[in-house]
Amino acid sequence: MDTLQETVDNQVDNDRIYEQAVDILNSGGIVAFPTETVYGLGAIATDEQAVQRIFEAKGRPSDNPLIVHIGNQSDIKKYATDIPEIADILMKAFWPGPLTLIMERKPGVIADVVTAGLNTVAIRMPDHPIALALLRKLDQPLAAPSANRSGKPSPTEADHVYHDLIGRVPLILDGGETGVGLESTILDITVTPPVILRPGGITKEQLEELIGTVHMATLPTDQTATPRAPGMKYAHYAPEAPLFIIEPNANSIAHALDTIHQQNKRVAIIGPDELYTERADWYFSTGSINSREAMASSLYKAIRQCDNTEADIILAIETDHSGIGAAVMNRLDKASDGKRFTE
Repeated sequence: MDTLQETVDNQVDNDRIYEQAVDILNSGGIVAFPTETVYGLGAIATDEQAVQRIFEAKGRPSDNPLIVHIGNQSDIKKYATDIPEIADILMKAFWPGPLTLIMERKPGVIADVVTAGLNTVAIRMPDHPIALALLRKLDQPLAAPSANRSGKPSPTEADHVYHDLIGRVPLILDGGETGVGLESTILDITVTPPVILRPGGITKEQLEELIGTVHMATLPTDQTATPRAPGMKYAHYAPEAPLFIIEPNANSIAHALDTIHQQNKRVAIIGPDELYTERADWYFSTGSINSREAMASSLYKAIRQCDNTEADIILAIETDHSGIGAAVMNRLDKASDGKRFTE
């Protein structure tokens, strides 16, 4: 399969590109497209065989559910049932945007493979002009996980998608770098109080300011059970070299570099400008230490940059868990498999 990467902006014939994308999707194919969070790999969510192609292209386990993307808020009634009043409050505040809502699934509409057989469905309305234009021209829902090989960092640029999925996807819509840089927050509103199953672009603080108490999900104890949302069960976001989290302390970083270099190993560091050190073999900045938003938007790119080095070990400097920092640390915990550099 040839993979075509098409730039979508005001300088090109967008109608032609959208028509091409819609034709591929309507014929049961898959298309990669930008959202405000990361690039998604989409197939029509009501087409079982089309959605199966997403799992094949990504190498994704079939018990890992997908998020359904819609182009208009009113579309939610087509795919969810028993929609609680809280959904309207959240949609009014955060849609379009990086918030996914888990609701009771309307039977017989969304393909079973999308929901991994669960009686719930995860739905969001993306806040990106290309994603919304594609959804509205298609006039159908798109099931779309991140457009990368399963387990790898999510793509925040079209080139990342091309690198991971060349020969596996026929068309990539190139809308430049994404804005938020981390996946959406997934909120289960089938329970009271609602539960964040995956932290993301909308913070716990933002949600609680609007709707009151919100809980954070704990890790499931039954690892054989089907996860209720993406990102809960399987390894994610991992670079090639082992990644360790390290505290944001210059002395700790210096000691870690001593230890690693004494073993004749090379190290790449992911961290803020303020903790830059020339002693690292590679240092990839995530912006100012005071901006967790900057770290969120640059994290996946930095992890991918580490893969382009010959580093034996990666150190990722932690941030605090407030605001979007909770989502950043969630991704680093998964990328590191919980490993911390403490020697």
